[in-house]
Amino acid sequence: MTGENNELHEKSGFSYRMARPSVESGEVVILLHGSGVDEATMLPLGRSIALQATLVAVRGRIRQEDGWRWFERITPTSFGQQSIRAETAAFASFLEKLSKAEGIDTTRALYVGYSNGANLLSSLMLLNPGLVGRAALLRAMPVLDEVPDTDLAGARVLVLAGETDVTYGPYAPALTRLLKAHGAAVESHVVPRGHDFGEEDSALIRRWLEADISVA
Repeated sequence: MTGENNELHEKSGFSYRMARPSVESGEVVILLHGSGVDEATMLPLGRSIALQATLVAVRGRIRQEDGWRWFERITPTSFGQQSIRAETAAFASFLEKLSKAEGIDTTRALYVGYSNGANLLSSLMLLNPGLVGRAALLRAMPVLDEVPDTDLAGARVLVLAGETDVTYGPYAPALTRLLKAHGAAVESHVVPRGHDFGEEDSALIRRWLEADISVA
């Protein structure tokens, strides 16, 4: 990321950073951070996944201590349902405006979410089908108490759980089953880490993307 411009922007109530490499591939990666931090924490992961992609790292709008999150939390594994739906709707609207303002096709982007950001992404897919075609969900779990009868046919999802993630890891199989039940093509793996992410995740995401290209 050294020397790469990633100035902070704002649109529709969301702050975000765009990082464009000197030589662009045309790929777009949209990054959603975990709870208690901000969007900058996801930029190194995004660049390790796609060296020449345009990165869009977005900040959640709910304050948490010194950082941010995407929707309100009741306990570590239960969440405010009204907050999930309101923030998901707001993010969907943001994506439409981002696409027009920055000249990128958000429906063809790769979405990468970590923890709370991954939970927002899965909710976005289930509540707003068609917006997300490819998503990598790191350390995620199902968060919607009531799931609509959504058709996710055509969507591809990678679910990456941490082997020693005692809080979220046990919920990863349920998320995989949920997305498959709604028609998404889901690949899931367990990496030798806890709740944190690292090169193991990057390598699996790159391999998953390469498999998609070879099929196409």
